[in-house]
Amino acid sequence: MKPSLTPKNPCFSSGPCAKRPGWTLDALKDAAVGRSHRAKIGKNKLAEVIERSKKLLGIPAGYLLGIVPASDTGAVEMALWSLLGERGVDVFSWESFGGGWAADCKKQLKLKDLCVFQAEYGKLPDLHLADWGHDVVFPWNGTTSGVRVPNGDWIAADREGLSISDATSAVYAMDVAWDKLDVVTWSWQKVLGGEAAHGMLALSPRAVKRLEGYSPDRPLPKIFQMAKGGKLMAGIFEGETINTPSMLCVEDALDGLKWADSIGGLPALLARSRANLEAIEDWVAKSSWAAFLAEDKTIRSNTSICLKIVDPAYLALPAEEQAKSAKAIVSMLDKEKAAYDIGAYRDAPAGLRVWGGATVETSDIQALLPWLDWAYAEIKAKF
Repeated sequence: MKPSLTPKNPCFSSGPCAKRPGWTLDALKDAAVGRSHRAKIGKNKLAEVIERSKKLLGIPAGYLLGIVPASDTGAVEMALWSLLGERGVDVFSWESFGGGWAADCKKQLKLKDLCVFQAEYGKLPDLHLADWGHDVVFPWNGTTSGVRVPNGDWIAADREGLSISDATSAVYAMDVAWDKLDVVTWSWQKVLGGEAAHGMLALSPRAVKRLEGYSPDRPLPKIFQMAKGGKLMAGIFEGETINTPSMLCVEDALDGLKWADSIGGLPALLARSRANLEAIEDWVAKSSWAAFLAEDKTIRSNTSICLKIVDPAYLALPAEEQAKSAKAIVSMLDKEKAAYDIGAYRDAPAGLRVWGGATVETSDIQALLPWLDWAYAEIKAKF
């Protein structure tokens, strides 16, 4: 039977993510709209985002953190274009975005000494193949596959190269090994539910040394430039953004950071996200039709929770019909206002993807699960 209870907040998108519990437009009432971001009020708010982020995440002393254009994608591209080329590069890829960074390194940057280690969706490549005499690029969490690195133990403490991690769906939900990372990127629209278009870029002292001592043999667009004349453009990491930021988005980012502090900081965020995954794990353990795309629990994401359909009746369908059936489930739940935006990423295997970050209430996850069973039963009846 159709469930009678729907999630109070049916927003389960993997980005932009659900707003924090209790959020309303009132949260933006103090935004410095109509003011220059270079004025004292604007610059102070930007600097506050940086300092609150550092404190909440426990970013090590000596690391720099800046607000940059174009979301996490812009932050990653800034790092790749500005830092790579001094030595060999290893890229680890197991989903769409890691694959994109590998393609950029090969086709755009045309790096000559490049190794790409790739795995299919749901799995990890062998991380121990990393050559730490090289720079190593990888996502901490594969948002489109639901697969994360298990920890930072595989990253060499005495590395000669830089470790560069796209951590956009990880920093506020997983134990990120900051001391093992030289470049870390994320965006406001992941985990804390911020609005789009702004990226965050953290640099270790080793990454700063590279920026100041190495000039890549390629043109750099203005919005990628972090050093000039062999000196870091320090203002970027003090609230002087390269381009004009949205002060509404800045205010929203501050609201998310203040909420995180109010519930107990990073430990509370991690616990909320883990509870969401555990609720789905309990359901999957009893399900006759659903399983995790990441079968290995040690590498399973607790933010971008990706599910596949394993019912033999479904698997007997042609691939095109499988994809249509999975999309039909998504459409049904959207129509019922039980779940929005839970389809698998366009490049991923057919299935479902449920965001389990800290802004999602576990009670909403629990209310969603009977709807998944109902929708699948409705679709299966048409096989």
